[in-house]
Amino acid sequence: MLSIRRSTSAFVAVAIGVALVAAATLLLASGRPQVPDRLTRAAVVVQSPEAGASADQFVPTRPWSATTAAGLVDRLAGLPGVVAAVPDRTFYAQPLVDGRPSAADTRREDAYQGHGWSSAQLAGLRLTAGEPPGRPGEVVVDSALGLRTGAPVTLLTAAGPQAYTVTGLVDAPGVHVADEVAAALAPGVRAIGLVLAPGADPDRVAASARGVVGGDGRVLTGDARSALEPRDDARIRWIGMQVLTATAALAGFVTVFVVSSTFAFTVAQRRREVGLLRAVGATGRQVRRMVYAEALVVGVSAGLVGLLVGAALTPVVGRLLVDVGFEPATFRVHYAPWPVAVSLAAGPVIALLAVWSASRRAARVRPLEALREAAIEQRPIGRARIATGALLVAAGIALSVGTATADEARVAASYALYAVMALVAGATVLAPVVVGPVVRLLRFPVRRPGGAIGMLVRGGALTATRRTASIAAPVLLTVAFAVLVSGMVRTTTAAYAAGRADNVNAGWIVVPDRAPGLSDAAVAATGGTALLPTTVFRTDPGTLPENRPLTALGVDPAGFAAANRVLTVVAGSLDDLRGNDTVVVTTSANLPPSAPYELVFADGTAVSLRVVAVVTDNSLPGDLLVPRAVVRAHDPSALTSTVYVRDRVAPPVGARIVDVDTWAAEADAAEDRLVWLFTLLLIGVSAGYGAVAVANTLLLAAAGRVADLRLIRLAGATRRQVLWLVTAESALVVLIGALLGGAVAFVGLLSIRAGLAEQVGASVDLVVPWSVIAGVVGLCLLLAVLSSVLPTWRSLRHRPARTPVSVVRPARTSADVVG
Repeated sequence: MLSIRRSTSAFVAVAIGVALVAAATLLLASGRPQVPDRLTRAAVVVQSPEAGASADQFVPTRPWSATTAAGLVDRLAGLPGVVAAVPDRTFYAQPLVDGRPSAADTRREDAYQGHGWSSAQLAGLRLTAGEPPGRPGEVVVDSALGLRTGAPVTLLTAAGPQAYTVTGLVDAPGVHVADEVAAALAPGVRAIGLVLAPGADPDRVAASARGVVGGDGRVLTGDARSALEPRDDARIRWIGMQVLTATAALAGFVTVFVVSSTFAFTVAQRRREVGLLRAVGATGRQVRRMVYAEALVVGVSAGLVGLLVGAALTPVVGRLLVDVGFEPATFRVHYAPWPVAVSLAAGPVIALLAVWSASRRAARVRPLEALREAAIEQRPIGRARIATGALLVAAGIALSVGTATADEARVAASYALYAVMALVAGATVLAPVVVGPVVRLLRFPVRRPGGAIGMLVRGGALTATRRTASIAAPVLLTVAFAVLVSGMVRTTTAAYAAGRADNVNAGWIVVPDRAPGLSDAAVAATGGTALLPTTVFRTDPGTLPENRPLTALGVDPAGFAAANRVLTVVAGSLDDLRGNDTVVVTTSANLPPSAPYELVFADGTAVSLRVVAVVTDNSLPGDLLVPRAVVRAHDPSALTSTVYVRDRVAPPVGARIVDVDTWAAEADAAEDRLVWLFTLLLIGVSAGYGAVAVANTLLLAAAGRVADLRLIRLAGATRRQVLWLVTAESALVVLIGALLGGAVAFVGLLSIRAGLAEQVGASVDLVVPWSVIAGVVGLCLLLAVLSSVLPTWRSLRHRPARTPVSVVRPARTSADVVG
């Protein structure tokens, strides 16, 4: 009974789903953290203590002080099998090309990092020209910069532009300076690499190193050294994993439903065929096994094809992920066994899950179905389905109210998603009931241009409401998802940008240009209010978690107070933030003024500070405030993130100046861009599957309507009129689904806007990317029309001969002939 024509649509859907799953899982397997290039020759690496729990999981470890690191280096160097113990010091240093930071490799964190020359042996670097740096003012640079030995070069550092002389070249990004210069620029140490003697056992050396370090660090070997991957690379890699995981899950989830609807429609078309089998003695169990066997054949064959296609496309997709920023520049595709096994199993599993409901429906077909000629719908839906739909709609409305009144953005987003899911499910369940009013609402555009054809389209939709609703359901789901997700992302981005701009009292803002931050020289040239962030660690034994990372902002208190409109002091005075032992904390710290506050800074030094003021939690773009001089004294490589100025000034080297609205929009531009690309990816996957589902259903329907359409030709309709009929039917179905999906999503977006306005304390505009919505609806409409028109045109190429009246089936209604 397996029909190639009937199984083609299910085969294509499963193959596409498996291809997406295969590509996503292969890329996931390739996306494991990698050992940094600068540590590849260090078989054993000792890492400083891990930071405590934090909202940001990509925080650095707590550094050792210079004194502690020197003691560890001496003891580790004396271990058996160790040739050298090298502290890996990292600081900011970016070569200037034509007076500006180079635009090349700006996404690679190591492209603007400096190290001591002794760290070169941890990476196995060899000079391609020149000699190592021996004193201050000498540097070894990447040969890709095109510089020659002996040439002058300007390095942009945290202090400002510094003149150096190139003494050597290597084939690696970053710069290398004399070890004493590196020690001054990066006094804190977070890693010590051990270079082993030939034949030394890394595991044995690691065990000895753990005895030296104790609880003041971790000893890493093999792949565990990937924990030292640059933070930016780790963050990008994590984002890529979320994208790939969501894509694979969405592909599998949607494929099940698409294939399920395809099998359900196929079984419905084969009711007479199944009835004949039941009439000759086949049991319901045998019918169910037959349907499962057909699905298994489709799943296995489609799974194999999908795996081959996915594996072939993986390298191309990998390069695209790197280009758009979902994977770091160091990402490489590697083929692993488990994604292949998962993909091979995905095809049969998806097909069997999808056919479960259809098999049960086929097993319930009675033998008398073989004699049935009429296909008239008795009533749209039953009472139980109406009650279920009403409950879902009520739940969606309740969740929409919860979205509008939620206090936190994450809670509001969750409520909004659940609200739309409930509303979409309710609309899908109640679709046969809603189709009639919607068609009557669209009476004028359907009826006016087409005359009799328009009347037939409207009559068919009103009579066969279940069929119309089942075809419109994928469009409803797709449009609702696209409108909600795209509108939510755009509205949220605009709302947070507006709130960010409203919090700042400045005319212009100086921001980095082709650099990770601004130098002290750039800050001095602008004369504005600067924020100098650094990561510190709370080490008070009475607080948990231990080594909790915090963002400290080095500021001038008077300038910061003038530029911050939401600053609210609840205790103490901001004017007392001066000297080298003061700090301002937020109310969540639960500390009064004059309380001691101990921190470990970037140089590994523990400092006891005194609380001089307490502010509200939303007053700071960080966790605490300290004098700017304190940050600079303990973190020589800290870079200024922002400078607020009243009047427009000429931007210094490595900086540009923007207005407040532009700054607010660009503050999270990189993250917003990735979120939007992720959104488009999910919309693309869902829209593609929705369009495929509509096309599959219409293709199967067209195959079963050949006799009916020929009957319309015999009644006097021209081929052009018949083609217009099926085109109008397809357009009407897509329009119904788009209207219902858009209405459902619009309810969710209104609740999201209300919640955002409450959170940011200002009016929020509803932003809907109409171009995305138009693209989604247009794709569904295009495939729907093609899936109806092409089979109809092919079946009506020849004018049918007159059919004897006795062949006409009087049990069918005119609406069923159309539908």
